[in-house]
Amino acid sequence: MYENYYGLNSKPFQLTPDPSFFFASKWHKRAMSYLQYGLSQAEGFIVITGDIGTGKTTIANSLLNDIQDDIMAAQIVTPKLSPDELVKMVASKFEIDTLNKTKADILKDLEKYLYQLHNNGKRALLIVDEAQNLPLETIEELRMLSNFQEKGKPLLQSFLLGQEELQPILRAPNMEQFRQRIVASCHLAPLTLQECKEYIEYRLHHAGLERDDLFSEGAFEKIFKFTNGVPRRINTLMDRVLLYGFLEEVKTLDDAAIDTVTAEVSEEMFRPEENVSPASNVQSETQINQSENVVMSDVTPDGRVKDVQYYKTMLNELTDALDNAISHKIKLTRYIDNLLKKKYKTYVRLKSDD
Repeated sequence: MYENYYGLNSKPFQLTPDPSFFFASKWHKRAMSYLQYGLSQAEGFIVITGDIGTGKTTIANSLLNDIQDDIMAAQIVTPKLSPDELVKMVASKFEIDTLNKTKADILKDLEKYLYQLHNNGKRALLIVDEAQNLPLETIEELRMLSNFQEKGKPLLQSFLLGQEELQPILRAPNMEQFRQRIVASCHLAPLTLQECKEYIEYRLHHAGLERDDLFSEGAFEKIFKFTNGVPRRINTLMDRVLLYGFLEEVKTLDDAAIDTVTAEVSEEMFRPEENVSPASNVQSETQINQSENVVMSDVTPDGRVKDVQYYKTMLNELTDALDNAISHKIKLTRYIDNLLKKKYKTYVRLKSDD
């Protein structure tokens, strides 16, 4: 809607991850380096964690976009899968028939497929997104799949991407064997103020913007403060800001314009917690100790994670998101209605002048 007004050739802040819009902040560069290092080693697990909206899936898509021809990659986004369901899903992602087959038959066919790849000079890569949803026994099944080896090298390599909840799961006492196979791990932090500004400018120019003065310095500071530097939140806010600028026919967006939009958005989408430092990229020893304590209290004697509360929270967040989406549609309709009224008044005035 606003692309032509600002001279853009595409939407710069769409929520769907797009590898062509990948912005490499300090921590995103490190995460991508770990993934590339893992590929070069052709063994072990790489674990990338980060809060919601920090860009884990975008990194995975960017990696797949530039992947070598000798790597057969599959990506799964995991609900709460059992070990048997995981094996079936992995096999189906590599186009192995699983219909009416037992787990043993599927594993046999998967092993045969992996050996065929190896004999053809290729190898398999599995990217597991939202890995924090996997139960402990299912993550252990991933480790068992890495036991398919030829001359000491695994035939299937896995990258795990997940929210911060994945960390205490992997720290559980009975996950020691899995931890020993992790060759690198990285936690994505939110963007700093400077990175937030660079992120916005990068996406705008990538979408065709030729100006450098669309936003004032004060506007960038307001955006950073409201979004806490989380890329997905920045995308959501910036889309609304550009829509506001288009509807109000604003050529330069200053801090007052951002205040107007954030006042609206805060009522219908999200309001970040205050007094949170988004620039903090290092966990303190106290935070690490606390997370380790959570592991012991959140794991049952038989090794299962007590995740009932987590899924209640997730359900509430889903409900809120649906409510927010409806509110967003209503607000957008009002914007368009106001725009049409303005255009109609202009039309009537011009007609009367004639």
